[in-house]
Amino acid sequence: MDFDLTPYFTKYEALLAAAEEVFGRVRRAHEDCVKCKTKCADCCYALFDLTLIEALYLNQRFYQKFKGRQREALLEKTNRADRKIHKIKRKAYSDLEAGKPEARILAEMALERVRCPLLNEEDLCDLYECRPITCRFYGIPTSIGGAGHTCGKSGFEKGKKYPTVKLDAIHGQLQKISAELVRDLKSRYVKLADMLVPLSMALLTEYDEAYLGIDDGGDPRDDPRRAAQEEKR
Repeated sequence: MDFDLTPYFTKYEALLAAAEEVFGRVRRAHEDCVKCKTKCADCCYALFDLTLIEALYLNQRFYQKFKGRQREALLEKTNRADRKIHKIKRKAYSDLEAGKPEARILAEMALERVRCPLLNEEDLCDLYECRPITCRFYGIPTSIGGAGHTCGKSGFEKGKKYPTVKLDAIHGQLQKISAELVRDLKSRYVKLADMLVPLSMALLTEYDEAYLGIDDGGDPRDDPRRAAQEEKR
């Protein structure tokens, strides 16, 4: 693909740098509460999705860094993780269709654990320098939709007030970069910027011109994301 993603990656990297600064500031202010340390991999089993700009960035950095057998081994791990995540999400969708309350479904999904394929045998991240923004906030208080969250291993006490990262606002900034990218790509998939995928799918996907909807042909209804999902069923 000839399209230059650098300007959009630069904006994304600025957000990553800001996340690092915020985490460091909270950690310095609450050293007794932030328990993050090398080889503490609790966050590496959590389920979360990536926006388009995050998925493209991670995908490109992954294929730049890993080659040959090492890449193949990592992709095998990634495929196994992706199938587990797909089963979890398929069950959640079935539960929702059956009438189970969404809040209960989300609570159950929060308890699910799937080992990140980038977590190696030494409990270290194989792509740590490029890890998603969600990973960078894990360990300090965050909120989503007004509900507070923090790492179960941390020392932050329920009921007390702490500096809290509003992930909804962060997601909005990521979505904005994604939307700018899709606009400039002139993709025929108008909702491409709304795409959210797990890390595993971001690594497995080939983000070529056909996938991004910028090749010469194709029907807007022939969304490759839909085909990828159908293959897993």
